[in-house]
Amino acid sequence: MAENTKSLFFFLSTLLLLAGQTQGRIISKISSPTSFSESGLVSNGIDNVEKQDSYITLNTLVSSSSSESPPLTNNSKVEETCEQTYGFLPCTTTAMGNLFLILVYGYLMFTAASFLSNGSELLLEILGPGIIGGLFLPVLGALPDALLILVSGLSGSTEVAQSQVLVGMGLLAGSTVMLLTVLWGSCVIIGKCDIEDSRAKDSKDTRGLSLTESGVSTDIWTSYAARIMAVSIIPFVIVQLPAIFHTNSGRRLAVLISLIVAVTLLVSYCVFQIFQPWIQERKMAYAKHKHVIAGLLKHMHGLDRFLTDDGEPDEEVIRKLFKTIDENGDAYLSDLELRALIIGIRFDEIDLNKEDAVKKLLRDFDTSGDSQVDEKEFIEGISKWLKEAKRSVTSANSSTPRASNLVTAFHRQTKEEHDLLGNQGDEAEEGADKPKFTSYKAVGMLLLGTAIAAAFADPLVDAVDNFSTATSIPSFFISFIALPLATNSSEAVSALIFASRKKQRTASLTFSEIYGAVTMNNILCLSVFLSLVYVRHLTWDFSAEVLVILIVCVMMGLFGSFRTTFPLWTCSIAFLLYPFSLALVYVLDYVFGWS
Repeated sequence: MAENTKSLFFFLSTLLLLAGQTQGRIISKISSPTSFSESGLVSNGIDNVEKQDSYITLNTLVSSSSSESPPLTNNSKVEETCEQTYGFLPCTTTAMGNLFLILVYGYLMFTAASFLSNGSELLLEILGPGIIGGLFLPVLGALPDALLILVSGLSGSTEVAQSQVLVGMGLLAGSTVMLLTVLWGSCVIIGKCDIEDSRAKDSKDTRGLSLTESGVSTDIWTSYAARIMAVSIIPFVIVQLPAIFHTNSGRRLAVLISLIVAVTLLVSYCVFQIFQPWIQERKMAYAKHKHVIAGLLKHMHGLDRFLTDDGEPDEEVIRKLFKTIDENGDAYLSDLELRALIIGIRFDEIDLNKEDAVKKLLRDFDTSGDSQVDEKEFIEGISKWLKEAKRSVTSANSSTPRASNLVTAFHRQTKEEHDLLGNQGDEAEEGADKPKFTSYKAVGMLLLGTAIAAAFADPLVDAVDNFSTATSIPSFFISFIALPLATNSSEAVSALIFASRKKQRTASLTFSEIYGAVTMNNILCLSVFLSLVYVRHLTWDFSAEVLVILIVCVMMGLFGSFRTTFPLWTCSIAFLLYPFSLALVYVLDYVFGWS
């Protein structure tokens, strides 16, 4: 409660500091013999407005019979120059005011993206791979980006839409580039292990920052995901053909053909997931693994507290716990002893399959690969889980809870994010009501996330456009840098936490998620963008932006398609591509005049 109070105090303080940067509307004297005070219509405590300094005021009420506008006073120099979204949301023409609005609306879009992501994972766990998971859920993951792109091209006249559509292109390019550069490279660094015999050794990280002898390995399915991503850039190539051949006659036809190809690829990708459900199964594994960690930590925390007062793992307590579980005293936890531990956990609360939990526990703890866990592996495994829980809770709450509450907070957060898994096998009848309740919760999260994204996409685009006007910074660059943080932060945090487990399996799932997100950008979000351009007769003039997307997707797609081990040096290429992309767009558009 104290931490929440601090966060609220900080938010209100920031709001008060930035509130002075906004504008209001003007009260001027109405052109009638009756003054405000005499009519009783308005009482603001100010007499003789003409002699006062400028105040934040409201517009004059004008009767419907009046054919002329009210006369201007010396206050009229403060003119209303911004348009309120929906007629009531705040607007401003100042840089700081619009920056504040971008932060507020961006946070709301981040919240919407989190609801959609968590609700999608939860629904996938309940329904399993199939039509819903293959057709419906991929669209939800890209929905915040798609909505922002949609509203950027629906505003006002064709001229206004042509200007604001730069925001949509900035988001489309920025999301793709951020995922394949900053996030991809960060996952390599965080997930690095020692490379032995051309493969990264699970959970073994002794070679520090060696550029060639440290890195991550993925499986062949991740390479397939990278190849699918590379194929998804075809619509970008088609729409650029008139520019490549320096002709204007076929631009509108190229947009239409590219739109048809993008929609065809989108449908094909969804159908492919239905009949080849490994993509959906990877998403399920990505979500389920977190439940195993949260459930086991919650149970073992009830046996004894293994955190010091400063929140660090207490190795002595963990060692005692190991000896308690090691019933035969041979200094190893066998498969049977781990199964006995799992059976003792209250699975009616965390709702996990016991056999699956044992396999996941062995996969995380057994670094030697001998199908048993020694004391050192147990201490390192529990310590790693605790540190992961600490990072996860801190990233969600912007503060670190007390050590005694850390495990409880992590368990609660996990339940809030994904809720309980649907019961499986023989346990299905015991908890038949839980899948039903979880289904309602999943649908509720999806509806709430969609509503928030739909409501605040338009004001966010307006704030970015107004900030661009106030600062003379092109709206493309603002949306390229800022908007992907709002719509992809939740997935980025989850990817980094998952990569930190330093396993080939978790690295494979992490990079598959990144490639899948980019694929949906390239087909779903581009389909929305091309539809706007074609229906509203906008001009497709984004050669520099498309070139950046093609360069990044081709380079990272080749990396992911033809190799499964990524030494640490590969992350430097990914990181350099981000500033290179920004610089390339600037040089091509503003030096060589491509746009």
